[in-house]
Amino acid sequence: MAVYTEVGDDELEAFLAGYDLGRLMSYKGIAEGVENSNFLLQTDTGSYILTLYEKRTRPEDLPFFLGLMDHLAAKGFPCPTPIHDRAGRALGRLAGRPAAIVSFLNGVWPRRIQSFHTAQLGEAMARMHQAGASFGQRRANDLGLARWRPLFAEIGQRADGIAPGLAALIGRELDALDAEWPQGLPTGVIHADLFPDNVFFIGEKFSGIIDYYFACTDAYAYELAICLNAWCFEADCSFNITKARLMFAGYQKVRPLEEAELAALTRLARGAAMRFLLTRLYDWFNHPEGAQVTRKDPREYLAKLRFHQGLASAASYGLDLG
Repeated sequence: MAVYTEVGDDELEAFLAGYDLGRLMSYKGIAEGVENSNFLLQTDTGSYILTLYEKRTRPEDLPFFLGLMDHLAAKGFPCPTPIHDRAGRALGRLAGRPAAIVSFLNGVWPRRIQSFHTAQLGEAMARMHQAGASFGQRRANDLGLARWRPLFAEIGQRADGIAPGLAALIGRELDALDAEWPQGLPTGVIHADLFPDNVFFIGEKFSGIIDYYFACTDAYAYELAICLNAWCFEADCSFNITKARLMFAGYQKVRPLEEAELAALTRLARGAAMRFLLTRLYDWFNHPEGAQVTRKDPREYLAKLRFHQGLASAASYGLDLG
């Protein structure tokens, strides 16, 4: 989450007049994340999250994102629920941007990842995949394999300013991923951005998942690969096999992985590391002036990519391949 677009008091009051949310008590920007402008609203009926969708979010994708949250909530999966206005609309317009309000999800995201977090993450991820399987809409992953090379072209040789030789390394890895990207894996709706700041806990118990604005139709195992990168490395980028083993065990309690998914995991993990390396590089070189958002260091995902490149099989992630 982040704040790129400021909202005036009068225009917010006018926007909220279309909802049955009571009287506005306060609102403040949320300065985490990189994509959209987010505000915590407090009214006399409760707390809500207001999102203004910025330029990287395509308006035509918003019905998918909001519809998915409505669907998951109806299935009993804990996630923010879109608030519909008096005309039944989940999407409006505020400060020149498409805008929506969702319910406030109780909990906090874990600043220090422990093994019980990854175990519960795995189980929740599988439950989310199952709940989303009956969602009737599809959306291509617009930050998937087909987007990585064009994204790299926009960065160019500037990547070498982050680490010497980085541009050449990325070029070679993109060639390898193009040649061997897994096909035909079980596919459905995935979150595609399940970083710790999007997964909430109350104490040591999972309480829900937020921020579905990268959600898309892709391989379920690719979601696991994203989480492997985001949850199972320490601050020094060393791999924690216990956290990984527990994440996979939690997932497979609900949805056992197929043999083809297990065989594809190292390539999927390399691809997930590449995706976030490239988007972090892009954001590093295209940081909006004055935006209330913290840039994330791309070198973290360079280290993770190199780790995955050195593995022979998913057994190195703590999985029993039989």
